[in-house]
Amino acid sequence: MSHEPPIRVEDLTLEYRVPHHRANSLKEAMVRIARRGIAYDLLRAVDGVSFHVDQGEVMGIVGPNGAGKSTLMKVIARVLPPTAGRVRVRGRVSPMIELGAGFNAEQTGRENVILYGALLGRDANHMKSRCAAIAEWAGLTDYLDVPIRAYSSGMVARLAFSVAVDVEPSVLLIDEILAVGDASFQMKSSERMTELIGAGASVVLVSHQLQQIVDRCDRVMWLEHGVLKALGRPQEVVAAYAEAVGVPWDLHEEEAGPPETDLTPGATGA
Repeated sequence: MSHEPPIRVEDLTLEYRVPHHRANSLKEAMVRIARRGIAYDLLRAVDGVSFHVDQGEVMGIVGPNGAGKSTLMKVIARVLPPTAGRVRVRGRVSPMIELGAGFNAEQTGRENVILYGALLGRDANHMKSRCAAIAEWAGLTDYLDVPIRAYSSGMVARLAFSVAVDVEPSVLLIDEILAVGDASFQMKSSERMTELIGAGASVVLVSHQLQQIVDRCDRVMWLEHGVLKALGRPQEVVAAYAEAVGVPWDLHEEEAGPPETDLTPGATGA
């Protein structure tokens, strides 16, 4: 029997090409290409990152804005192809990244449930049969046949979240979305997350809420300018990150246990 983890990332690098001078129009861009071409700089958003996530494990990611957290999640979700390195993901993936980004404002909630499900790789007929249950879970039954343009941003996020968690995925990718909706829905979504984790889902969680990371995660990685700075126990990694960015954080040694965290540059979890 194979014990290959559901997520394995090996020496992952992703680069963006950034033009030296931005063209103000398509015509100007074409003229520049014809005359001398366009010069680019390379922006390395993720730089040689390696780690794995075991079955049923919750891996947290912390880091400042622009650290490469969301880019890494999009590569794992197969939204972005890596420039170099390898990403292996086994099983059904439910990405919760930029919830509702694929919705069409002119279509109804029902139509968007089917559309969003298709974007997640689910069968259209199955999604049609699940529309009523998904809307009920989101608390949006009365709005299911109303165009999305009439929804508030919270309603859109609730509907998208409900579609994303309507299955039991092997891999769950969560990027700053556990604060969706009002307090009641947040509690409901948190309970659903706990159910999915209990069912054996492997989870990657990005959050700026450090206490949430410590409470929910088995291990945590700290990204800085696309580089893996640390990987290990949640309390230790969060404490080191908080100290680096000047955020007060109280680390109790009795909670952390013996140190098992690699805080050296280029720490790897592969």
